[in-house]
Amino acid sequence: MVLRINDTIPDLTVTTDQGNLSLRNWVGDSWAIIFSHPKDFTPVCTTEFSAVARLAKEWEARNTKVLGISVDGVEDHKKWKGDIEAVGGTRPEFAIVADDDLEMAKAFDMLPTEYAMPDGRTPADTATVRSVFIIGPDKQVKLMMTYPMSVGRNFSEILRVLDGLQMSAKGVATPADWQVGQDVIVPPAVSTEDAQAKFGVVNTILPYLRTVHAPH
Repeated sequence: MVLRINDTIPDLTVTTDQGNLSLRNWVGDSWAIIFSHPKDFTPVCTTEFSAVARLAKEWEARNTKVLGISVDGVEDHKKWKGDIEAVGGTRPEFAIVADDDLEMAKAFDMLPTEYAMPDGRTPADTATVRSVFIIGPDKQVKLMMTYPMSVGRNFSEILRVLDGLQMSAKGVATPADWQVGQDVIVPPAVSTEDAQAKFGVVNTILPYLRTVHAPH
């Protein structure tokens, strides 16, 4: 299976350190962020999970659930959460999937389907299992990112993209480096007259680049 933006996520039941869950039921009517990493007790990923834990109020304010994924097992996840709290000062309340059989990694196209893991695998063996997915309430993939092992993910950017996606759901687009409160773009398929009726004053920069104040 090849998963792409606008595809519906697989309807998997997965095991986590907080019990079993069905992915689509877990998303429910919320937005969701699913982020994976190659192994527990690794330095870069420990800082990342700490960052996600510290952003708990930001996720809640955006009606967004968070789910981690690891190729390690439940008991390792439970122990690792102590290290995550020690580094970030906040206990991670979100669940972490125990994807030790790579079912979710393969279903989300994080590894080739035919990929085989050696015994005693290391983070290098699962380097490609280092992705971020933003899922909409419609259960569709809205964003996909894959990072190298040596570069920590920027969760401020992931928050910004989440804000942009939630804004675009109102019928607009966002320009480069957009931040909450800044003007947004009128899609080319929307006429200036319709944009004025829906959003108010339209600023025409180029025939194909028009902006309006961000709708509430």
